[in-house]
Amino acid sequence: MAPSPQAYRPEARILDLGPAFYDPVNAADFPETILRFRNDSAAAQVGLDTLTDEEWLAYFGRFQPLPGSLEQPLALRYHGHQFRVYNPDIGDGRGFLFAQLRDRQGRLMDLGTKGTGPTPWSRSGDGRLTLKGGMREILATEMLEALGVATSRTFSLIETGEALARGDEPSPTRSAVMVRLSHGHIRIGTFQRLAYLRNAESMTRLVAYVLRNYYGEDAGDDAPQRLLAHVVRRTATLAARYMAAGFVHGVLNSDNINVTGESFDYGPWRFNPIWDPAFTAAYFDHQGLYAFGRQPEAIHWDVMQLAVSLRTVSEAQPLIDVLETFGDHYQPAVSSALLWRLGFEAKDPAADRALVQSLEPALREQSVGIDRFFHDSFALGIPERYGPAFAEARGMLATYRPRSDRSHAYWQGEPCSMLIDEVETLWSAIDDRDDWAPVHAKIASIRDMGAALA
Repeated sequence: MAPSPQAYRPEARILDLGPAFYDPVNAADFPETILRFRNDSAAAQVGLDTLTDEEWLAYFGRFQPLPGSLEQPLALRYHGHQFRVYNPDIGDGRGFLFAQLRDRQGRLMDLGTKGTGPTPWSRSGDGRLTLKGGMREILATEMLEALGVATSRTFSLIETGEALARGDEPSPTRSAVMVRLSHGHIRIGTFQRLAYLRNAESMTRLVAYVLRNYYGEDAGDDAPQRLLAHVVRRTATLAARYMAAGFVHGVLNSDNINVTGESFDYGPWRFNPIWDPAFTAAYFDHQGLYAFGRQPEAIHWDVMQLAVSLRTVSEAQPLIDVLETFGDHYQPAVSSALLWRLGFEAKDPAADRALVQSLEPALREQSVGIDRFFHDSFALGIPERYGPAFAEARGMLATYRPRSDRSHAYWQGEPCSMLIDEVETLWSAIDDRDDWAPVHAKIASIRDMGAALA
């Protein structure tokens, strides 16, 4: 059976950029391919849900080319700031762009991989992915999608039968290969590399490529400023949605920021149990650079690096003017995100902002559980039992109109959370008994929450 002819629309637009942007590579030859997760919901959006499991393994475990798309996988080239230190020696080191295709909305989508073996950018790495890392990414993307965050979607996870040595995990550990579906893999670091090389011609080509394929616009004299304006708006919204979700990405380096404003690449992520601005996800983030409360600042700093890179093809002042609008986009976006999770419609910018300015300090000071608070308050308002610290916000919210009701069965049960202890429990069932039932049950409960919130 071939991909669904009604919905499958292959592309290879990345080739328009030319060979200076990527390196053709081959996937590793894995000892085994055991299907652990296939996201048929995501696959239906790109016409691949009709594949048999055998065909799925051929495409996403052995990387047989998808008809009409790329004939060979491409490892993309980029640089980036990693914890604010510039690194020109990175790129796709354990993954590649496998295929491009259109979704049902006509958007250009990428199928990218993680764990497909060494590339020219692997340095001393083995190019592999642990099965636990793949499972964690499934949980992160499913939870974020349900909570209204623009995110890549974990498309496939296949166990590959190798024993991997990792310093931060018991060794040997099980190996896997993952495929993610995302709205592009062009990063801020892609632009930084061209600025580093002082390659204005390629920079102009990249700006035009992104505007044309992801924003539906033609290039022109003001193309760099228009591109930056799009990225500022999208990333400000992303930062706001992270906050409302209580999510900590952990590694907001400039090579991990997609210019479509879609979150991706999940390593040491965590969900914050309470509204703690100092909460971090990565054990190696000793200075709290990417702590929960600093994520908007971190993302803004990364976008600043895009503006610096675009100086290769633009005057500085127009870029500075655009960059300074980040806060103007973030403030209404965080109000909208918090009201969405509370189940109420926005009213007007001033009132919405005043509500947020009252709500956030109360959440911080009272140390209430984030998921429980939003579950209890959805479409009803803040319950009295949360105490006088919420009195002002409670009064303000009483003047808002619910955007939904609590008729969905989800609201009659317990809130769905994804804290680190549960992640470890889910992994233990796999590690000890090869039992995937708890993970699949959790995915079902997350999607149930998503339906209730929507």
